Amino acid sequence: MSSRSADIDAIGAAAALSPGTDVPPRGDVHRRIDDIELLRGVAVIFVLIEHTRINLVTWKSDALTHLYAYFGFWTGVDLFFAISGFVIARSLLPSLEECRDDLAFFNTTIAFWVRRAWRLLPSAWLWLAFLVVASVAFNRSGAFRPFHDNVEGAVAAVFDLANIWVAEGLGHHEFGASFPYWSLSLEEQFYLLLPVAVFLFRRNLVPLIAAAVVLQIVYPRSQIAMAVVLRTDALLLGVLIAIWSAHPSYKLFEPTGLARNALMRFAMLGLLLVLLAALGSDQLAVSPQRVGLVALVSAALVLIASYDRDYLMRKGPLKRLLLWAGSRSYALYLVHIPAFFLTREIWFRLSPPDTVFGGRFWLRYLVTAAILLVLFAELNFRLVETPLRRRGARIAERLRRRVVAPS
Repeated sequence: MSSRSADIDAIGAAAALSPGTDVPPRGDVHRRIDDIELLRGVAVIFVLIEHTRINLVTWKSDALTHLYAYFGFWTGVDLFFAISGFVIARSLLPSLEECRDDLAFFNTTIAFWVRRAWRLLPSAWLWLAFLVVASVAFNRSGAFRPFHDNVEGAVAAVFDLANIWVAEGLGHHEFGASFPYWSLSLEEQFYLLLPVAVFLFRRNLVPLIAAAVVLQIVYPRSQIAMAVVLRTDALLLGVLIAIWSAHPSYKLFEPTGLARNALMRFAMLGLLLVLLAALGSDQLAVSPQRVGLVALVSAALVLIASYDRDYLMRKGPLKRLLLWAGSRSYALYLVHIPAFFLTREIWFRLSPPDTVFGGRFWLRYLVTAAILLVLFAELNFRLVETPLRRRGARIAERLRRRVVAPS
């Protein structure tokens, strides 16, 4: 066995993997888990609710004021992070573990990056271009913000530096319409570095991840800039859950009681989601470590979902709706600000001059935004995201097959 083989096998050893461990076959790790998709749907709904204020509803609303006094839905981003860490590590780490030399490791890593690039970048760049064009051609209301700010934000997002751009710009300049791209940039930075960390640290990967999680949870990230640039605890917890899921002890913690009790399932999911939203409230000021607590609650939800036994919700109309939102969550995340701003621009143009926008516009704003959201997300998913994801997967598979078989 080569030194690379021994090193990569050490990743499994760090997670207590052994030849006798019941490691899921490759087909299983790529299979969709419905409860994970459900959580994607919940996460994107949280983000939509959070960004409704100011970006869609520009007037003072007593209902939103009371809602945001006790809940903050920015926590949906951390739920996204925990899901992402679990899903990516669940498929990537076993693939890296199978590599028997440096060349195989390199090809597998490149294939992973190529697959992600084809999956994510075309859609992201498409909607960045939409925002830039709209800020010039369809911005009579000013909803799409100045052209300069949109170009600046788009350049930062294209180079996956939007999180750093947002952090550095706080209190210094206005942001364009692409501000949600900070989380996408943070994720891409993380996944550029994850295979590198696997390659470099090998046996110490799990202790290193655990130490990074503890450090972030304990450290009070009261400064928004730090919370934006270094918010990786939920991602890392998702990775740890993926590693742990291949260990026999993982089955010992399976919440089998949820399978038999519908009321307990409802209470568990409701409690964790309410707690997740309550931790996001700025006015409750629960703890200086609340970002870390949000990561832990997000990880708890992902852990329950990871068993793939419908422990969060049984099949039914509500779950089908959330599964649709989950399958389109990336598209919904990209298009929600364009849809919100376009709604404002449409009604600005349809309304008489000097119209004061207020509570009587609630219904028409929400209906218009909902139609645009569904339309944009579905078109993006079917015409851009899905075909290009498949193309990227084919290219990545060809790269992976270039691995030289061990002698």
